[in-house]
Amino acid sequence: MDNAPLSTWPWEKLGSYKYLLYGPFHARLIYSMIWEQTQNPRWCLHILLLCALRGLVHQLWFSYCNMLFLTRNRRILHQGIDFKQIDREWHWDNFIILQAFMASMALLSFPFLENLPLWNTEGIMCCIVLHVGISEPLYYWFHRLLHTQYFFSRYHSLHHASIVTQPFTAGMATLLEHLMMGVIIGIPILGTWLYGHGSISLIYGYILVFDFLRCMGHSNVEIIPHVLFQIFPLLKYFLYTPTYHSLHHTEMNTNFCLFMPLYDSIWKTINTKSWDIHERTSSGKNESIADFVFLAHLVDIMAALHFPFFFRSLSSHKFSFKLFLIPMWPFLFLLMNLSWVLHTTFVVGFYNLRGRLHQIWIVPRYGFQYFLPFAKEGINKVIEEAILEADRMGVKVISLAALNKNESLNGGGAIYVKKHPNLRVRVVHGNTLTAAAILHEIPQDVNQVFLTGATSKLGRAISLYLSRKKIRVLMLTQSTERFESIQREAPINCQKFLVQVTRYEAAQNCKTWILGKWCTPREQSWAPAGTHFHQFVIPQVLEFRRGCTYGKLAALRLPQDVQGLGCCEHTMERGVIHACHAGGIVHLLEGWTHHETGAIDVDQIDVVWTAALTHGFKPL
Repeated sequence: MDNAPLSTWPWEKLGSYKYLLYGPFHARLIYSMIWEQTQNPRWCLHILLLCALRGLVHQLWFSYCNMLFLTRNRRILHQGIDFKQIDREWHWDNFIILQAFMASMALLSFPFLENLPLWNTEGIMCCIVLHVGISEPLYYWFHRLLHTQYFFSRYHSLHHASIVTQPFTAGMATLLEHLMMGVIIGIPILGTWLYGHGSISLIYGYILVFDFLRCMGHSNVEIIPHVLFQIFPLLKYFLYTPTYHSLHHTEMNTNFCLFMPLYDSIWKTINTKSWDIHERTSSGKNESIADFVFLAHLVDIMAALHFPFFFRSLSSHKFSFKLFLIPMWPFLFLLMNLSWVLHTTFVVGFYNLRGRLHQIWIVPRYGFQYFLPFAKEGINKVIEEAILEADRMGVKVISLAALNKNESLNGGGAIYVKKHPNLRVRVVHGNTLTAAAILHEIPQDVNQVFLTGATSKLGRAISLYLSRKKIRVLMLTQSTERFESIQREAPINCQKFLVQVTRYEAAQNCKTWILGKWCTPREQSWAPAGTHFHQFVIPQVLEFRRGCTYGKLAALRLPQDVQGLGCCEHTMERGVIHACHAGGIVHLLEGWTHHETGAIDVDQIDVVWTAALTHGFKPL
């Protein structure tokens, strides 16, 4: 493909700097507004506005398609969009830049286009006739040409590399294809002007409707009800559906039309299964039941932008704060307040692993709200309802994330299992694998560690495990009672390795710190040079000490055969998930029938770790 003429974009190597190509339009607009006597030469403004609106149409369609809480019952293909496809379609908007320059050349060639009226009613019908009579058949035969061996291998195969489509797939094609698409769009616009019925409204309307229908066809979500075709049978020949075009991507030698299946019917290339499949997908009963659910929650106001239905450029990379997101803060603050009235979880993502569907559900509560005394009962109710809903649906394992399994909130999920003893879904906090991941980060030659958050669920398990390995654990806690309770759980010959300390100064000679509690820069200053800070505290501590190293939250890399994963898990790299998330997956893959709630079973730490490695999870 790279060697074929017009198969690559001239600005391909510019990356994101390609947007500088809009610079001349801005410069011309500013010049005409400030230095020219007339106010007419505003065609650059129209081009820039159209470019922005076209991008907005694609973004809004992308957001809608990824709102799984609205669309998952009407998805046509149930596979997800993976990182490979996301990267391939990253520069989907090249065609907008190209057609902006094509429009500018048309305006420079026909300067009288600048004087079009705002509205002309007769132009609407003229444009429709030209589109139906010229653009549609022209596109049809050009598309047929692209599917011949020569053109497909050199050009059109790039577009068809995406079996599961999304709105951005509509723009993913070669320079040659979009040059022709520009001609197809331009014919009704220029033709209407030649007939004397052109208008500014027509240009805006036609181009935006054109993009809207292209995005709809590539949305992979069926929005057109089948009953519409039952009431108006002929309509199915004049308006395609997302199902109709999806079949073109799965069975490529049918359904070639632009928007009107009439031309496929005339030239015998219509897929006979189109309407039957459309009836099924438009019924709203096309949902797949998940085998595994990871029940997460919102972290903070800005992190809400990491949802897949906001911006792909954010969700497909690990989350980090960016200054240009600050203007979004008022909107996100409003969203936070609106979420407070929601009392049900919603689906935000999914992927497949070994033929099983995994979904991510979100509790509509932010991290700080879990520490509000009056919010505890309501949050527990939302989590409980999510577990019961998963049980009714036939979900096999539901894994609780972060604060959803807080000990003070619900005893690590234990209260739900106790209240509903007949649950078929297995409730898993995943902390056994979290403990294992932390423990296996510790070098084998370490003989002493300093542990904060020592009497927490994870702190207790880590202390007991290390004491069995004859490693001295300095347990930072002010509660002698809780320390002695944990110490008594250790074998008698190992109890001496558990030592209570009450001040950070006690660890000034220890180079292995495990942080389960927030640690201020002043407290970190007691660590000697060369210390490594392991941590299981949320949020992570500030990396204050130079000459020391800091570990990340316990996490594992997913097995290589994961499919349809296109979203990063908060601050994790691509393909990396929190250990508690991985713990729930291991529970499912192993087919374990017990609940993993409450206190961590120290005897199971090595069992769970071995099972995770066996199933292809990899430590970082």
